[in-house]
Amino acid sequence: MKKIEGSPKNLKQLLQNTKYSIHYYQREYMWQRKHIEELIDDLTSEFLDNYKPEDSRQAVADYGAYFMGSIVLAGRENAIIDGQQRFSSLTLLLMYLNNRLKSIGQSYNMIETMIFSESFGTKSFNINVDDRQECMEAIFNDVDYDITNCGESVKNLYGRYCDIEHIFPEDITDDMLLHFCDWLAEKVFFIEIVATTEQDAHKVFVTMNDRGLSLTSTEMLKGYILSEIKNDSVREKMNDLWKDKVLALKKDDDKGDETFIKAWLRAHYAETIRETKAGSVNKDFDLIGGSFHKWVRDERDKLGLNTTDDFELFIKKFAKFAEVYQKIKEAEMVFAEETRYVYYNAQVNFTLQPQLLLAPVCYEDSWPVIIEKINLTARFIDVLIVSRVINYRSVDYSTIKNFVFNVTKDIRMVDIPTLKAKLQQQYMNLDFNPETALPELGLNTFTKKYIKNILARVTGFIEENTGVASNYCNYMNIQTKNPFEIEHIITNHYEWFTDEYVDQEDFKRWRNSVGALLLLHKSINASLNDAKYSYKLAKYCSNEGNIYTESLGQLAYQNNPKFKKFIVDNELKFKSYDQFGKKEISERVELLSQLMKLVWNGDMFIQ
Repeated sequence: MKKIEGSPKNLKQLLQNTKYSIHYYQREYMWQRKHIEELIDDLTSEFLDNYKPEDSRQAVADYGAYFMGSIVLAGRENAIIDGQQRFSSLTLLLMYLNNRLKSIGQSYNMIETMIFSESFGTKSFNINVDDRQECMEAIFNDVDYDITNCGESVKNLYGRYCDIEHIFPEDITDDMLLHFCDWLAEKVFFIEIVATTEQDAHKVFVTMNDRGLSLTSTEMLKGYILSEIKNDSVREKMNDLWKDKVLALKKDDDKGDETFIKAWLRAHYAETIRETKAGSVNKDFDLIGGSFHKWVRDERDKLGLNTTDDFELFIKKFAKFAEVYQKIKEAEMVFAEETRYVYYNAQVNFTLQPQLLLAPVCYEDSWPVIIEKINLTARFIDVLIVSRVINYRSVDYSTIKNFVFNVTKDIRMVDIPTLKAKLQQQYMNLDFNPETALPELGLNTFTKKYIKNILARVTGFIEENTGVASNYCNYMNIQTKNPFEIEHIITNHYEWFTDEYVDQEDFKRWRNSVGALLLLHKSINASLNDAKYSYKLAKYCSNEGNIYTESLGQLAYQNNPKFKKFIVDNELKFKSYDQFGKKEISERVELLSQLMKLVWNGDMFIQ
C-alpha cells in the first residue's frame, strides 16, 4: 500500500469550495428516515447540551466537538470511497438550514459555499453527481420536485430532505439557528483519510462502515475483492459485473445476494464445520453463515486468491454461479420438466438444496452439463428426504446440515461420471427400504407435509405412466380455493369398528397409517367427513378423485388398458376393495412400498 494520510477536519474545511465525486465503487444514496432521524437527533442533542440562551455566537468556539467518523478519499478526482451517505445527508441538512434562514430574512455567509462552488463562472454542487443535479437544485431553491420517474438515489435524497423538514427539533428556534450553523461547520469533525490510489483507498474502505447504515457482507466482500485488482479499467468492469448480478439476486429477495454467497462459498470452499458436541467452536461452514467477507479475507489462500488475476476470476465465478443459483431458485418456484426434482424438493422446504446443487458445478461447465449435474443431485436430495422421513428422521436444517456438508464436499466440482458414481454410493448408504419403514409410517404433525408429497408423487407417477399428464403441482398447491387434502379412508368413528380394533389407540394408529390415506379435494373431503366406506368408495370412483383413489374400486380396472398394462409390467399389487380394514390397509401399505421403489430409485445414477 502506498502513502496513506489521515487528519482531523471539520465540516467547513471539508466542504467549503471543495469538489467531490462519488466513484463507481460507491453505493447509491440509501439512507432511510431512521438514519436521518438518528443523525439529526445526535447533532442537535450535542449542540443543545452546550448551548445557553445568553451565549453569543463567539461562545460557540468553546462548545464541545462532535466526531462523525472517517471519510476515505482517493486522491484522483477526490473520489469518495467511504462516507458519501454522511456527506450527502449533511449537505441536505445544510440546504435545510439555508432555506430556513432565508425564510426569516437571515443568512450564514459560508453555508452556500459548503453546498456548491463556482469554477470558470459555472456553479455546481460540491458533491457532484449528474443524475442528482435537478433534484438538488430544486431542494436548494426550496421548490417541489416530482420524483415519479427518478432513480432510487434521487428518491431517497428528496425523501430525506422532506424528513429533515418534519423532524428538525422545535427546540432549535430561529434565534439559535446561526449558533447551530457555527457549531455544525466548526465543531463537527471527520478524520479525512486520503489514499494516493483508488486501490489503496478501497483497502481502507473494506475495514470501515458508514455511520448509521452498516455495509453488508456483500458490499464489504466486493470492496475487498476490487481493492486487490490493480488495473483500473478491469476493476471498473468487474465492479459493473458484480453490481448487475447483485441487483438480479435482490430482485425478489432483499437478502438474495447474501443467501447466494453463503451457499456458494459453502458449496465450493468450506472445508470444516462445527462439531455437534457442546463447547465446539465455529468452523468454515458456520463462519460463512456470519460475516462471510471476513472469512474470505482470512482464508484467501484456501480460495486461491493470490494475484490480481485471481481476484478478477473470483468475480467472474461469482457472476457465473449467481446465474446458476438464479436458475435453481426459478426451478424451485416454477415447475419445469428439465428441473422437476428441484421443484419437488422445494415443495417440502428443503432449504439446503441450493448448496448441494451448486457443489458439483464447475466454472467451465456448459449449461447442458450444469443442468444435468443439478438434476442428478436434486434426484439424490429427493431420495434423501423420503428415506429419512419414512423412518421418522428429521430433515430440518439444524439436524441435517452436517450430513449435507459432508455430501457437499464429496461431490464438489466433479465431472458427470464421477458425480453419478458418488451419488450412487450415497444412495446405497441411505439404505432406502420402504418395505420395512412404511408399515410404521403414520400421519402426524411431523409427517403430514411429507406424506402429502409422497401421495402426490406416487399418484403423479401413475398418471404419467398411464398416458395422463401428472397433476402433482395441483396436488401440492395450497393457494387455490379448493386444494387437495389428505383424506382418511376410515371415518373417525371408533364406535363403528370396535369389533376390529382393540381400543382407541389401536384404531387411531391404523386409521392414520399411510396405507389408509388418499388425496382428495378439500370440498369432497369435507363432504365425506362422517360417511362410511361404501359411500366414500362411490365418490372415489366417480372421477372426483384421481387414479390412486379410484383404484380402490372396480371401475378403475375396466376399460383402462394403459393402467392394467402398467400394473402387469411392474407386477404391482393393485386390487379393488368392497370393505376396508386392517388387512386392506396392510395390502395398500405393501402396494405403496412397491410404487415408492419405482418412484425413488437409484437407476439414474448408474445409467
